[in-house]
Amino acid sequence: MITKIYPQNPNEREVRKVANILADGGVAIIPTDTIYAFVAGKDHPKAVQQIAQLKGFSVKQARYSLLCDSLSQLSEHVRPLSRDTFALLKASLPGPFTFILDANNNVPRNYQNQNKSIGVRVPDNEICRAIIEAVGTPLVSTSVRRLNDETEVEYITDPELIHEVFGRDVTIVVDGGIGFDEPSTVVDCTSGQFDIIRQGKGMINS
Repeated sequence: MITKIYPQNPNEREVRKVANILADGGVAIIPTDTIYAFVAGKDHPKAVQQIAQLKGFSVKQARYSLLCDSLSQLSEHVRPLSRDTFALLKASLPGPFTFILDANNNVPRNYQNQNKSIGVRVPDNEICRAIIEAVGTPLVSTSVRRLNDETEVEYITDPELIHEVFGRDVTIVVDGGIGFDEPSTVVDCTSGQFDIIRQGKGMINS
Protein backbone atom coordinates (compact mmCIF):
# COMPACT_ATOMS: atom_id res chain seq x y z
CA MET A 1 0.00 0.00 0.00
CA ILE A 2 1.24 3.50 -0.82
CA THR A 3 -0.33 6.81 0.13
CA LYS A 4 0.50 10.34 -0.98
CA ILE A 5 0.90 13.03 1.68
CA TYR A 6 2.04 16.53 0.79
CA PRO A 7 4.65 18.22 3.04
CA GLN A 8 2.69 21.48 3.20
CA ASN A 9 -0.34 20.99 5.44
CA PRO A 10 -0.31 17.16 5.57
CA ASN A 11 -3.77 15.67 5.06
CA GLU A 12 -5.10 14.80 8.52
CA ARG A 13 -7.08 11.81 7.29
CA GLU A 14 -4.04 10.23 5.60
CA VAL A 15 -1.82 11.00 8.58
CA ARG A 16 -4.32 9.30 10.89
CA LYS A 17 -4.45 6.25 8.60
CA VAL A 18 -0.68 5.82 8.85
CA ALA A 19 -0.73 6.47 12.60
CA ASN A 20 -3.43 3.83 13.13
CA ILE A 21 -1.36 1.28 11.20
CA LEU A 22 1.65 1.99 13.41
CA ALA A 23 -0.45 1.94 16.58
CA ASP A 24 -1.75 -1.49 15.55
CA GLY A 25 1.78 -2.88 15.18
CA GLY A 26 2.37 -2.28 11.47
CA VAL A 27 5.57 -1.19 9.75
CA ALA A 28 5.71 1.94 7.59
CA ILE A 29 8.21 3.75 5.43
CA ILE A 30 7.97 7.51 5.85
CA PRO A 31 9.93 10.59 4.74
CA THR A 32 12.21 12.51 7.05
CA ASP A 33 14.35 15.58 6.41
CA THR A 34 17.12 13.23 5.27
CA ILE A 35 16.69 9.57 4.20
CA TYR A 36 13.34 7.79 3.99
CA ALA A 37 12.99 5.61 7.10
CA PHE A 38 11.49 2.30 8.19
CA VAL A 39 9.43 3.03 11.30
CA ALA A 40 7.48 1.12 13.93
CA GLY A 41 5.86 1.99 17.22
CA LYS A 42 8.34 1.66 20.08
CA ASP A 43 5.92 -0.56 22.01
CA HIS A 44 5.64 -3.12 19.19
CA PRO A 45 8.71 -5.40 19.35
CA LYS A 46 7.46 -7.70 16.54
CA ALA A 47 7.31 -4.76 14.17
CA VAL A 48 10.81 -3.67 15.20
CA GLN A 49 12.00 -7.24 14.64
CA GLN A 50 10.49 -7.09 11.15
CA ILE A 51 12.50 -3.95 10.38
CA ALA A 52 15.69 -5.63 11.60
CA GLN A 53 15.03 -8.56 9.26
CA LEU A 54 14.50 -6.19 6.33
CA LYS A 55 17.90 -4.67 7.08
CA GLY A 56 19.51 -8.09 7.51
CA PHE A 57 20.31 -7.63 11.20
CA SER A 58 19.20 -9.03 14.51
CA VAL A 59 17.40 -6.58 16.79
CA LYS A 60 20.51 -6.20 18.95
CA GLN A 61 22.77 -5.62 15.93
CA ALA A 62 20.54 -3.01 14.33
CA ARG A 63 21.15 0.61 15.23
CA TYR A 64 17.88 2.36 15.82
CA SER A 65 16.97 5.96 16.38
CA LEU A 66 13.90 7.35 18.05
CA LEU A 67 11.98 9.83 15.91
CA CYS A 68 10.27 12.39 18.13
CA ASP A 69 7.83 15.16 17.28
CA SER A 70 9.38 17.72 19.62
CA LEU A 71 12.22 18.44 22.00
CA SER A 72 9.73 17.94 24.84
CA GLN A 73 8.90 14.39 23.70
CA LEU A 74 12.59 13.66 23.19
CA SER A 75 13.35 14.78 26.75
CA GLU A 76 10.87 12.22 28.13
CA HIS A 77 13.05 9.36 26.78
CA VAL A 78 16.55 10.40 27.83
CA ARG A 79 18.30 11.10 31.09
CA PRO A 80 18.41 14.72 32.28
CA LEU A 81 20.37 16.91 29.87
CA SER A 82 23.18 19.26 30.82
CA ARG A 83 22.64 22.95 30.12
CA ASP A 84 25.08 22.87 27.18
CA THR A 85 23.50 19.77 25.64
CA PHE A 86 20.01 21.21 25.95
CA ALA A 87 21.18 24.44 24.32
CA LEU A 88 22.71 22.49 21.42
CA LEU A 89 19.54 20.48 20.86
CA LYS A 90 17.31 23.54 21.10
CA ALA A 91 19.44 25.36 18.51
CA SER A 92 19.60 22.35 16.15
CA LEU A 93 16.13 20.81 16.26
CA PRO A 94 14.01 20.26 14.31
CA GLY A 95 16.80 19.44 11.92
CA PRO A 96 18.90 16.77 10.17
CA PHE A 97 20.71 15.55 13.27
CA THR A 98 20.85 12.35 15.30
CA PHE A 99 21.97 13.05 18.86
CA ILE A 100 23.26 10.10 20.87
CA LEU A 101 22.09 10.54 24.45
CA ASP A 102 21.76 8.40 27.57
CA ALA A 103 18.44 6.56 27.42
CA ASN A 104 16.08 6.33 30.37
CA ASN A 105 13.63 3.56 31.26
CA ASN A 106 11.06 4.75 28.72
CA VAL A 107 13.29 3.30 25.98
CA PRO A 108 13.06 -0.51 25.72
CA ARG A 109 16.44 -2.11 26.46
CA ASN A 110 16.60 -3.92 23.11
CA TYR A 111 16.69 -0.63 21.23
CA GLN A 112 19.51 0.84 23.29
CA ASN A 113 23.19 0.70 22.38
CA GLN A 114 25.55 -1.33 24.54
CA ASN A 115 26.31 1.70 26.70
CA LYS A 116 22.56 2.29 27.30
CA SER A 117 22.41 5.21 24.90
CA ILE A 118 20.05 5.87 22.00
CA GLY A 119 20.08 8.05 18.91
CA VAL A 120 17.24 10.58 18.95
CA ARG A 121 15.90 12.81 16.19
CA VAL A 122 13.34 15.56 15.69
CA PRO A 123 13.21 15.75 11.87
CA ASP A 124 12.42 18.99 10.08
CA ASN A 125 9.65 17.31 8.07
CA GLU A 126 5.99 18.14 8.63
CA ILE A 127 4.72 14.74 7.45
CA CYS A 128 7.03 12.84 9.76
CA ARG A 129 6.26 14.95 12.82
CA ALA A 130 2.51 14.89 12.14
CA ILE A 131 2.53 11.08 12.06
CA ILE A 132 4.54 10.86 15.29
CA GLU A 133 2.20 13.33 16.99
CA ALA A 134 -0.83 11.33 15.83
CA VAL A 135 0.68 8.08 17.17
CA GLY A 136 1.42 9.82 20.47
CA THR A 137 4.79 8.16 21.06
CA PRO A 138 8.23 8.20 19.40
CA LEU A 139 8.82 5.86 16.49
CA VAL A 140 11.70 3.42 16.28
CA SER A 141 13.44 4.07 12.97
CA THR A 142 16.30 3.10 10.70
CA SER A 143 17.16 4.32 7.22
CA VAL A 144 15.83 2.74 4.03
CA ARG A 145 18.79 1.48 2.06
CA ARG A 146 20.00 -1.47 0.07
CA LEU A 147 23.30 -2.81 -1.26
CA ASN A 148 24.01 -2.18 -4.92
CA ASP A 149 25.94 -4.52 -7.20
CA GLU A 150 29.25 -3.31 -5.76
CA THR A 151 27.96 -4.11 -2.22
CA GLU A 152 28.02 -0.41 -1.39
CA VAL A 153 25.20 1.26 0.49
CA GLU A 154 22.62 2.88 -1.77
CA TYR A 155 19.92 5.17 -0.39
CA ILE A 156 16.65 5.10 -2.35
CA THR A 157 15.14 8.57 -2.69
CA ASP A 158 12.14 7.90 -4.98
CA PRO A 159 9.09 6.74 -2.98
CA GLU A 160 7.68 4.89 -6.01
CA LEU A 161 10.89 2.85 -6.24
CA ILE A 162 10.86 2.35 -2.46
CA HIS A 163 7.35 0.91 -2.79
CA GLU A 164 8.48 -1.31 -5.67
CA VAL A 165 11.39 -2.70 -3.63
CA PHE A 166 9.85 -2.90 -0.14
CA GLY A 167 6.09 -2.55 -0.61
CA ARG A 168 5.42 -6.25 -0.06
CA ASP A 169 7.42 -6.26 3.17
CA VAL A 170 5.84 -3.29 4.97
CA THR A 171 2.26 -2.31 5.70
CA ILE A 172 2.37 1.13 4.07
CA VAL A 173 4.73 3.47 2.22
CA VAL A 174 4.19 7.22 2.54
CA ASP A 175 4.96 9.15 -0.63
CA GLY A 176 6.12 12.52 0.63
CA GLY A 177 8.01 13.42 -2.54
CA ILE A 178 11.58 12.72 -3.57
CA GLY A 179 13.79 12.32 -0.52
CA PHE A 180 17.43 13.12 0.12
CA ASP A 181 20.43 10.83 -0.32
CA GLU A 182 22.44 12.35 2.52
CA PRO A 183 21.97 10.99 6.04
CA SER A 184 21.73 12.95 9.26
CA THR A 185 24.76 14.22 11.11
CA VAL A 186 25.37 12.02 14.16
CA VAL A 187 26.59 13.75 17.32
CA ASP A 188 27.55 11.77 20.44
CA CYS A 189 26.72 13.78 23.55
CA THR A 190 27.17 11.01 26.14
CA SER A 191 30.69 12.02 27.23
CA GLY A 192 29.74 15.59 28.05
CA GLN A 193 31.48 16.71 24.86
CA PHE A 194 29.99 16.89 21.40
CA ASP A 195 31.72 14.36 19.15
CA ILE A 196 30.65 14.23 15.51
CA ILE A 197 30.50 10.52 14.67
CA ARG A 198 29.22 11.06 11.13
CA GLN A 199 29.11 14.27 9.17
CA GLY A 200 25.88 14.33 7.22
CA LYS A 201 23.38 16.92 6.11
CA GLY A 202 23.32 18.90 9.37
CA MET A 203 25.99 21.47 10.22
CA ILE A 204 26.81 22.29 13.84
CA ASN A 205 27.29 26.03 14.34
CA SER A 206 30.53 26.65 16.20
